[in-house]
Amino acid sequence: MQLLLAAVVVLPLLGAVAALLPAPPGLKGRDPGQAVLRHGVTVTGVVLAAAVALAVGFDHDHPARMQATTDISWIQALGIRIHLGIDGISLPLLVLTALLTFLCALYSYFHLPAGPSPKAFVALLLVLEAGTLATFAVLDLVLFFLAFEMVLIPMYFLIARWGGAQRTYAAWKFILYTLLGSVVMLLGLLLVGLKSGTFDMVALATDNGPNSQLSHTVQLLAVLAIGIGLAVKAPMWPLHSWLPDAHTAAPTVGSVLLAGVLLKMGTYGFVRIALPIAPDGMHTFAPYLAAFAAVGIVYGSLACLALARRGAKGDLKRLIAYSSVGHMGFVLLGIATMTPTGVNGALFANIAHGLITGLLFFLVGALKDRYGTTDLDQLAGRTGAALYGRAPRFGGLLAFGAIASLGLPGLAGFWGEMLAMFGAFEPAAGLSRPAFLTFMALAGLGTLLTAAYLLIVVRRVCMGGKEPAEDGGAEALGSTGSEESGATRTAPVIPDLARYEYAAWSPLAVLTVLAGLWPAALLGLTDPAVQQLLGGGK
Repeated sequence: MQLLLAAVVVLPLLGAVAALLPAPPGLKGRDPGQAVLRHGVTVTGVVLAAAVALAVGFDHDHPARMQATTDISWIQALGIRIHLGIDGISLPLLVLTALLTFLCALYSYFHLPAGPSPKAFVALLLVLEAGTLATFAVLDLVLFFLAFEMVLIPMYFLIARWGGAQRTYAAWKFILYTLLGSVVMLLGLLLVGLKSGTFDMVALATDNGPNSQLSHTVQLLAVLAIGIGLAVKAPMWPLHSWLPDAHTAAPTVGSVLLAGVLLKMGTYGFVRIALPIAPDGMHTFAPYLAAFAAVGIVYGSLACLALARRGAKGDLKRLIAYSSVGHMGFVLLGIATMTPTGVNGALFANIAHGLITGLLFFLVGALKDRYGTTDLDQLAGRTGAALYGRAPRFGGLLAFGAIASLGLPGLAGFWGEMLAMFGAFEPAAGLSRPAFLTFMALAGLGTLLTAAYLLIVVRRVCMGGKEPAEDGGAEALGSTGSEESGATRTAPVIPDLARYEYAAWSPLAVLTVLAGLWPAALLGLTDPAVQQLLGGGK
């Protein structure tokens, strides 16, 4: 188990280095580009197999205990150690990361985005995977920060070199926001380590009671500083404005990994660091975190409604990005309740969002490849998508993703949001119940707004129809005449789902159904670990 966890973290880095080296003669094949893409699929497939083996070998009877641990002194003078381990909180995120990266590599093998050499693309993808996996596996504050920052450079280049329109602006905005947040977070992490005398996250989580070496003031400063850095990555309103631009400009696999994995690093940090290590400081800031989360839920939904309306020239990819602001608001609300119910709901919503939004970004990326646009007015016009009639399997899968995202009972999106609101109904002792009831009501309003804009999207994109061509929207897809002249428009013929698309997207749809029908499989892992974290490590 120790070797498996170490391999999961290290193999992507070794694979990234190997991707940049010349391929052996027997592996070049006819196309060197395809050879390096095949290398990416192989490496991410091996990492996924190792992650699944970790999950199988995990002691499910004791999910609160750190398992597969490695603890080696690294920088002795500073007390920094190479400390790895997984529990019921980190294991699902580790497997989700390995799965999404493998599916992205598989999809890219058949459909590589336009850009520089495939070697650089595969190497960046593997470095991104290594940093994300390390974030969920390390148990040292300094290592956590290094892994947290490790993902920024590869994501920046994926957006800037393989992205779409305004990719340079979006990449710079992404890197500046996240780097500035990380500088503040580093100060908070150093404050905790220096005041407590250790950077070990397990030791800090079990020494947070009355005898904790962190005073109330230190905890307040630590949670404020660390929380800002984590909130930017989450992203929490109003620190979210980098996200829609990054998603809109990023290539398909960049959007999938950004929404499915990178956003989870911020919320995971709240659960792994802020809640157990500085509970007094977290208790003070919890109402503010919940307020920002509730506003984010409503704000994200209203932004999506504005983009979905007819004539708004809304971008479907941007709409799903704004939906992530709302969905991650439920995660932050669950964490802010500081109750086992709310935190378990937040962790469940993390996984559900990764599966569902990852699937949606895959689908929207493929829709753009087929039509050359993600403009909703163009997709909904007379010559638009109308997927039910022109590509029924594609349309059915898009409708499934939308229904799952709005939180239909029986699918994965339902449980996390429901548990987060249950946690807000009865928050932790000392937190204002009337305030949290207000936040719960706002979250409930957000679920209604979410259903509204997603159903509008399904109706317009999947069903199509005779919509007025506002600002030339409908004509942009090949119309040669005007509405008044009665010129005919020819609907484009598009392919339905290809085999490689089935292979890359089916696992996400299947897991969305399984998690919705069998939530105990995930909650049984997270609940004992959450109970222990909230109980001071006992």
